[in-house]
Amino acid sequence: MDLLRSHLHKVRIPEPTNRIHKDECCISFDTPRSEWGLYVDMNSFLGFGREHVEWNFEKTGNPVYLHIVQRRKPEPDEADRPLKKPTLLAIGVEGGFGDQEPEYDETFEITILPDFISLPFPSVDLPEKVRLAVDKVILTESADRKQQLAAWVADKKKLSAYAMDLKQIDNGVIVPSTGWKCSKCDKTENLWLNLTDGMILCGRKLWDGSGGNNHAIEHYEQTKYPLAVKLGTITADLEAADVFSYPEDDSVEDPLLAQHLSHFGIDFSSLQKRELDCNTNYDWNRIQESGKDAELLFGPGYTGLANLGNSCYMASIMQVMFSTHPFVSRYFEKQSLKAAFATAPADPTLDLNMQMTKLGHGLLSGKCSAPMKEGQEGIRPRMFKSVIAANHPEFSSMRQQDALDFFLHLIDRVEQANPGSHELNPCSGFKFIIEERVQCPSGKVSYNKRSDYILSLSIPLHEATNKEQLEAFNQKKAAMDLDGKEVSNEEIVRPRVPLEACLASFSGPEEIPDFYSTALNSKTTATKTAGFNTFPDYLVLHMRKFVMEAGWVPKKLDVYIDVPDTIDISHMRSKGVQPGEELLPEGVSVDHKAEPAPPVASEDIVSQLASMGFDYLHCQKAAINTSNTGVEEAMNWLLSHMDDPDINDPISNDSRASEQAVDEASVQTLISFGFPEDVAIKALKASGGNIEKATDWIFSHPEASSSASADSSTSNVNADDTYIPDGSGRYKLMAFVSHMGTSTHCGHYVAHVLKDGRWAIFNDSKVAASVDLPKDMGYLYFFQRISN
Repeated sequence: MDLLRSHLHKVRIPEPTNRIHKDECCISFDTPRSEWGLYVDMNSFLGFGREHVEWNFEKTGNPVYLHIVQRRKPEPDEADRPLKKPTLLAIGVEGGFGDQEPEYDETFEITILPDFISLPFPSVDLPEKVRLAVDKVILTESADRKQQLAAWVADKKKLSAYAMDLKQIDNGVIVPSTGWKCSKCDKTENLWLNLTDGMILCGRKLWDGSGGNNHAIEHYEQTKYPLAVKLGTITADLEAADVFSYPEDDSVEDPLLAQHLSHFGIDFSSLQKRELDCNTNYDWNRIQESGKDAELLFGPGYTGLANLGNSCYMASIMQVMFSTHPFVSRYFEKQSLKAAFATAPADPTLDLNMQMTKLGHGLLSGKCSAPMKEGQEGIRPRMFKSVIAANHPEFSSMRQQDALDFFLHLIDRVEQANPGSHELNPCSGFKFIIEERVQCPSGKVSYNKRSDYILSLSIPLHEATNKEQLEAFNQKKAAMDLDGKEVSNEEIVRPRVPLEACLASFSGPEEIPDFYSTALNSKTTATKTAGFNTFPDYLVLHMRKFVMEAGWVPKKLDVYIDVPDTIDISHMRSKGVQPGEELLPEGVSVDHKAEPAPPVASEDIVSQLASMGFDYLHCQKAAINTSNTGVEEAMNWLLSHMDDPDINDPISNDSRASEQAVDEASVQTLISFGFPEDVAIKALKASGGNIEKATDWIFSHPEASSSASADSSTSNVNADDTYIPDGSGRYKLMAFVSHMGTSTHCGHYVAHVLKDGRWAIFNDSKVAASVDLPKDMGYLYFFQRISN
């Protein structure tokens, strides 16, 4: 007790804002249910396993810990065990649906390091500060549970106040299922359909210039038509559609969305029918190898990942990534847990390097892969998901996501965590450069290079190798449909398309309409071909299985891809400018981006400022020079520039915030605070050059930092690309991820990985030897270069 009293200054009573990690070690996957229980630091409230708590003592000097041990209670007979009534609208969390876990007895002790001296708890002999602190830790919800509940609650959208009485204009607009383009510019992505007049317009412009051109929100400001739905999110599950309310400034629920969509020719009943058809036609059992007497696998490299609630997309990708040499080397072989913890910040639960290392050691050490009655329990990568999904609206939710999107997001986050260090960046081996050649009717050509991490391939169904069998099956099915009979799953014949045909469709010629030729000084139709400028160490192929048919009916191509064990794509290497070729004159870029539109001030911001007595022209300039960020930012700019000599000059096309001069010394000051240069410049522009206000602006606009880097899958070649690997174009198949379901945002993902000379299936926590390899049903294929 005297020793404990001497350390009271190291004991803290938790505040409401403190995050308490009492469910799992922040360095390993030890929990209170592990052999030695869990030790909670009574100063930082971080949890540690027995092996790692001494590391924390060495690093922080914190000696007082709450030792939590949970032991399973003897189970009554299943018939005598009462079922728990769900108290939460959630799955896989305590109190939610499916929460029929065994019950545990819980014991507590106070432990003092370094000698692991134990004191009983509860005890009236303990100092009052210790009793209060421990009681607070025990009674407070853990950080893990708070995050789980928040993720489920966050998925619940509020009902829009504008949905029930939404007026729709009868203007005869019918929205096509494909070929969308913004009505006011050439944008073909991030498009929104206004549910009042059917206008298709681009979304908000991001701080780095990517995204849209703000045409959708400008349309609202002009018309006050309140609701829009994002094109590409409309499926049979209309609740998952992304509906945005401009006056409410939030994503909302539109209970009449089916009715609102039908006004523009989008038939919800067709969406539902196709959903049901696909569910019956796709073979879930084959991908999961259900019903096969498979050998369960355990040990290093064969550790399962428990499903956290629609997290199979993440599990399948991480199992593949930690089967590649770069990730194994970076986060396991060359990175010990102790070294990662030593270099981690004060809260290692928020450090990507620490949590990647923790996950790598959990999957590859074999410590978490012990046989149980029914396979293995698998590890629960909650801390990893929390870090990798931080500030991402989709991956931080409990909804199913696209495994391809997560792969690209993972690459982006890992690269951000290893800036300027290609030796530490395990993603370098996945990067390659594509060279595109465009030839216009003049015979002149242009070349463009871009870096990428995936090769997305269309599936040419007309190249199927079993056309005769397909024709016979279609005739049989038509006859059975007339008789009211259904074709059994065993009778279904699917197209078989060789992977070579998919690769050929990528490198083959493609027409580019409306291409602006600097040789002809006019728009024309050009021809584009593409090839590899470099070959990566690991080649990732994405099969485009999801298409939209006429009538807005989403369709997943029910097709087999014949994938060989090895491929040679050496013939797909680009050759660059050839002798005798004449390049297009410089001028307009090969993509012929539309000329930037004149700057437009937000009428809402201008009217609010003008109502305060400011000059209307000045208000317009303030809105433009702060990128229409908001009234407060525009007012700050206006107050700082009232005496500018050109304040009364007319607005020109060059009067935009991106070209507004800022004080270089102020920029350098913000950079010294750790902010990126581009974010610092934007903040200074939005706050009239005031450093203090600029700092506040950055913290109140976290999206500015997150959007500062463009999407890696479409980035142009830059200085970092000098470290892109290159070599032979011969590859062997080492893994593939398969998808079951009608959409990438529903269903289930499974990974198959070639390990130790045999194929293994990773189906969440189940790991087994593959018996009937569904190699022809993959969604993402991972190839490894064959070394010479």
